[in-house]
This record gives sequence, structure tokens and C-alpha cells, in this order.
Amino acid sequence: MKNYRGIKQIIKGIPASDGDGVQLSRVIGTSQLSHIDPFLLLDAFGSDKPQDYIGGFPSHPHRGFETVTYMLAGKMRHKDSAGNEDVIEAGGVQWMTAGSGIIHSEMPEQKDGLLAGFQLWVNLPAAHKMDEPRYQEYAKEQISIETRGESCTIFVIAGETKNGTKGVIENEFVSPVYWDIYLKAGAHLTEKIPPNHNAFIYLYEGNISIEKDNQNDESTTIKAIDKGELAILDNGEVLSIVANADSRFLLIAGRPLNEPIERAGPFVMNTKEEIQQAFDDYRLGLLAV
Repeated sequence: MKNYRGIKQIIKGIPASDGDGVQLSRVIGTSQLSHIDPFLLLDAFGSDKPQDYIGGFPSHPHRGFETVTYMLAGKMRHKDSAGNEDVIEAGGVQWMTAGSGIIHSEMPEQKDGLLAGFQLWVNLPAAHKMDEPRYQEYAKEQISIETRGESCTIFVIAGETKNGTKGVIENEFVSPVYWDIYLKAGAHLTEKIPPNHNAFIYLYEGNISIEKDNQNDESTTIKAIDKGELAILDNGEVLSIVANADSRFLLIAGRPLNEPIERAGPFVMNTKEEIQQAFDDYRLGLLAV
């Protein structure tokens, strides 16, 4: 018997400012939704007004988790204390494992036009929080794409679809699913997600409905998601989605770590003592190696 995922809760993003005045919508990492284990933060940014993004994200430290930057439009230049420097362009993704610590900046590589994308924070298990920093970075042309006729396109960044399309990101810690999905109005998508993964959908264009079969009474529960909303999904294996309009959304899932979370600014550890050590190491310049 198939176990369909329904919607547990719908959350609307909160307007926020980060970095040097970058305007964004904070969807995860707020007082109303602190995290969805193993995901710690989700920011959605998008504006064609330079004053909303031109300040970018100047140099700042991270320790204890991973940052995922996925660009929809525009360019963002990454530079870090280890000497790495590159530009993330539209359709590209950077999955950075901060691990034991790194100082980096992400600055817009443009002075006008549309800049849009997402940043996701993914927690690391305690045993790997002090791993060496590393990067996985892929351009749009390198992202795995699955098409189902003219009505559905799935950009598979991480995880594997039921048809066998595998994402480019390797992650043994939480076995993540990270898909950017386009559904044409009227299209129906049925997919499988690891049943014990925590999962959510963030809709950034259009309107979709999630269908859940109720096995006991053979009826179907349908809930709609509007643009700018995040839907936390129930546990289960099968996800059934109908597009009520041309729609695009992120489908993200991961194996929960079920570990204590202590966070302060750019650091996420398991204890308050580890957080204090991170601040001490930053002041001593030990994150810039």
C-alpha cells in the first residue's frame, strides 16, 4: 500500500535583510520555523533593483554546517580565506561544506538587472562538524535534467528521481534531495522520496496542490500552495502534485540528524561550549587558514 505525503504545515516567508542590506524572504530560520531537521535556514532573494542586493554578503565566517547557493538569475562571485574564487551564474549551484571553518564572501557580479536565487543551510552531524572545508560547484550545463513530455522539467541537483536521474551533488551525511521543478498548468507529477526523510516544498512561481489518498475511507485530501509559501510535508514515500497554473518550486528533503542544535550567527554546533570555541577561534584568526 502506497503511503502518500500530505501537507503538515504551510509557512509564509518573512521579509528580512542580511549581509550588507540584501533584501530577502527568510522562510526557514525564523521564530515561526527555526528549522526542519537537517535544514537550518532557507532564504529566497530576488530583485531587479540594485539597491536591494548590490551590498552583497561581505566576508563572514561559517562553521559546523553546509551552505547551498542556487542561482536563478544574475551572477554571484564567491571568494574565501582558502584562496578559492569563482562566479556562480544563473542555473548554477555551489554546495559548500564549511566544516571546521572558513571565511567567505558572496558578492553580486553585476550592477543592474535581476538577481535571484536561494541559500539553504544544511546541518552536519557532530562527527563531521570539524571536517576540512570543501566545495562542490556546478554550472547550469552540468546539472542533471529530467523532462517528462512538455509538461514537466526537473533540475536534479541532489538525490535521484523514480526514473533514475541522479543529481550532481554527493552528500553522505543526510542523503539530500534538492530538485527545482517546473510543472505546466494542469500537469500531474507523482514522485518517490525516501520515506523517513523530512521534506518540504517552496513554491516561487504559480500555484500547486498536494493530493493525499486517505487509505481508510478512500477519499483524497487536496491542499493548495501559493507563491512564496513553504509546505512542510508529512512522512511517507509518494508525493502527488498537480499544477493549477504554470509553476516552479523547490522540492527538498533530507535524513534528519536528531542531534542537539546550538546556533549563534554564522556558527551551528551541538553545545554552547562548541559555539564559544568557534567565536574564540574566529577572533584568533583560526578560521582563516
